[in-house]
Amino acid sequence: MPFSMLFGMLAVMLILSAFFSGSETSLMTLNRYRLKHLVKLKHKGAIKTHVLLQQPDRLLGLILLCNNFVNNFASSIATVIAIKLYADEESSVAIAAALLTIVMLIFSEVTPKTLATIKPELLAFPAAWIYTPLLRVLYPIVWFINLFVNLLLKLVRVDVKKNNTYTINKEELKTIIAETDSLMSQRYQKMLMSILDLETATVEDIMTPRNEIVGIDLEAPLETIIDQIKNSPHTRMPVYKKSIDRVIGFLYLRKVLLLLNMDDFDKHTLISLLVKPSFIPESTPVHAQMVRFKDEKIRVGLVVDEYGDVQGLVTMDDLLQEIVGELITEDVTARKQSDGSYLVDANITIRELNRVTQWALPTEGPKTLNGLIIEFMETIPDAGISIKLHDYPLEIIKCDEHAVKLVKFLPQKQSKVLKKHT
Repeated sequence: MPFSMLFGMLAVMLILSAFFSGSETSLMTLNRYRLKHLVKLKHKGAIKTHVLLQQPDRLLGLILLCNNFVNNFASSIATVIAIKLYADEESSVAIAAALLTIVMLIFSEVTPKTLATIKPELLAFPAAWIYTPLLRVLYPIVWFINLFVNLLLKLVRVDVKKNNTYTINKEELKTIIAETDSLMSQRYQKMLMSILDLETATVEDIMTPRNEIVGIDLEAPLETIIDQIKNSPHTRMPVYKKSIDRVIGFLYLRKVLLLLNMDDFDKHTLISLLVKPSFIPESTPVHAQMVRFKDEKIRVGLVVDEYGDVQGLVTMDDLLQEIVGELITEDVTARKQSDGSYLVDANITIRELNRVTQWALPTEGPKTLNGLIIEFMETIPDAGISIKLHDYPLEIIKCDEHAVKLVKFLPQKQSKVLKKHT
């Protein structure tokens, strides 16, 4: 056989080896979710690729069968060429093997696989058109090979069919969203993150705590009640007798404002305008409460513990703000200073603080920053004390005998000067 034909066959084998190596990498590195999207758009190459990837063991068996065949055939041709060129048969075969290894590594392995990794669709979709009929032709051989492969995998307790799924968990989805800077703004990324967290959030995490509830005490003088209604920044207020645990209803201020100047306005008129209160268990998931508010056409409820005591108040606005956050209200509870520090109202919830600052303070225990600091220190601290709270340095700015009111989180570079409280 002439040298020209031998070198021509060797070149063809190298090209085929590059195709099989590159297509293997491209098919295995395809973005499965983009592939499914293209399938929905009726992309023919994507459809064929998707069908092939439903049984990756067969596809890999076919590719490796073909790739090993052309590699071995190329090695045989190179050996024949070497023997014809050199008299010393042993040294010529060694030289041919070394040269062929370098050539195949560069042109048939590294280059096509690098290209396939960067642009997988460029090679995967055309390759699917070739592999589909080729799999039908070589199916008996591929089936026989996979029979032994699957038996070996079962020996190590790996079920190919059960593991042939492409799913992602919530944390992986968060990572994907975090890497979409070029596709959406940061505020919409935060919205999507908040939606993912709805599954674990409860009304207790976002409620207005009991000590901050502004309500109307029916035992107060009528003049005091009228003055409170006129100057209230709220649109709905709970009405109770002596204690917030004895709420008798909610007052919608827009219904009562027109009646305040009437001569016959009294507490009985006020009571007649009350709406029956809605009580919400503190462990109710946020997403479930949103559905309940929608179905019952109400917008406010009182959060109660297992003993029926009022722990806080939650509104539909609170639930929506859990998703859209800063789009509804401008944040005033955690203000970033020019030096990189944060001045934080200690009544802020841990979830809100984490969302504003992108920190990772624990949310399993206390729900507010005040609660977290008191739990951490096991006492109510004095103003001026500096601590390191779960690796975040802070200084107590303001507090009273009952709670921490205001703290300053220092920039991370200043954390070295603080000693962790124990």
